[in-house]
Amino acid sequence: MIQPSLIQKYNVPAPRYTSYPTVPHWNNIVNPTNWAKSFTSAYQNFGPEEGISLYIHLPYCESLCTYCGCNKRITKNHKVELPYISALMKEWDMYTRLLGEKPKLAGIHLGGGTPTFFSPSALYTLINHITQASTKMDDFEFSFEGHPNNTTIEHLRTLAGFGFDRVSYGIQDFDSKVQLAIHRIQPFDRVKYVTDESRKAGYSSINFDLIYGLPHQTLETLKNTFKKTSELLPDRIAFYSYAHLPSVFPSQKSFEKHLPNESEKRMLYEQGKIWLKEMGYEEIGMDHFALAGDPLLNAKSNSTLHRNFMGYTTSPSKILLGLGCSAISDAYYAYSQNEKNISAYLEKIENGEFPIIKGHVQSETDLTTKAFIMNLICNHKAPWQACDKIPDSLMEFLIEGLISFEEGEINITEAGKPFVRNICMAFDPNVQNSEKSSAVFSKAI
Repeated sequence: MIQPSLIQKYNVPAPRYTSYPTVPHWNNIVNPTNWAKSFTSAYQNFGPEEGISLYIHLPYCESLCTYCGCNKRITKNHKVELPYISALMKEWDMYTRLLGEKPKLAGIHLGGGTPTFFSPSALYTLINHITQASTKMDDFEFSFEGHPNNTTIEHLRTLAGFGFDRVSYGIQDFDSKVQLAIHRIQPFDRVKYVTDESRKAGYSSINFDLIYGLPHQTLETLKNTFKKTSELLPDRIAFYSYAHLPSVFPSQKSFEKHLPNESEKRMLYEQGKIWLKEMGYEEIGMDHFALAGDPLLNAKSNSTLHRNFMGYTTSPSKILLGLGCSAISDAYYAYSQNEKNISAYLEKIENGEFPIIKGHVQSETDLTTKAFIMNLICNHKAPWQACDKIPDSLMEFLIEGLISFEEGEINITEAGKPFVRNICMAFDPNVQNSEKSSAVFSKAI
């Protein structure tokens, strides 16, 4: 059990390090011209061997989940589907023309919003267009995020026809009082139905997203959520900390009086980890758990685990291309983010422009620091020269037993794993003494 004094000390705003530098610290000197150059160079150097991973942002939802921090638009008007799908295809075509050849495709992930807001026929049109203009690598991995309430058998079969075999369902919590507070009501029977149908349709990996720290959650209600989860036994579980940022997401103010306090929230996570272990799940890294034999666990054992804007992954691809409004791309030499506003995104695409609003060109120092931090957050260790002086920023972690130095490595100890974000911050000059951190980053614990 973690010492309460350490929780109090280190429960500060901290990046989740899906990139380095993190988005608030980008230099924003990226424009369509140098972005195109960076993307092309990255593909020439890494694409033929590693391929491109695609993240496609589908932002529409029929109702608002009040806890949600994603970029979304709430509407029941499904006439928005085809114009948006058309824009995504045009954006993809801009990149294929840039390369002048069929790119190799390592993976696709459909995120949102609610990807299953879109009809199966709309998704068929999109994925068919993308795959016709690319070459799938032998070990490609296609996945999507599904809402249990509107993912149909036709959705599952349509995507499976293209090779999708991983699906992630946003469960969050099974307690009816919690569901009512966060405005995401989905009965257990419906979740069971869509989970069973996913397996029948050939999906080899099913993930549940669960969140701790939600309003009205107690150890008793969480125990019931895990009991129901154990009946369905998804292959992976992402057990996320609820990020309370009401200044950014005003809908979160509706329930903030009912949130557990910091010690109660940490108890939910500590007890949750115990229940997960009893259910047969092994911890992969920050917030992620999987059953024995899962590829993510194998990657962790082999020290080949990677991390990008989609979280932990087994894909070695250095190129993650984001399509759609607000989507973020990583072309190794540079980052970029698309227009967040859907109308502005559609307008730029219609005008034949890359819809970029900000980005970052990586320096050699950035790339070195990124590799070091990603080693820490994926493998809990990184190379360390014995002759290197231990900086003052690490001394407290060392004294508290959260890190150790041995055999040419810095290691995050078992006691230090809950504080991995804090430890990474010690190597991140951008967040040190930065006023931006408290406003845009969720708390570490």
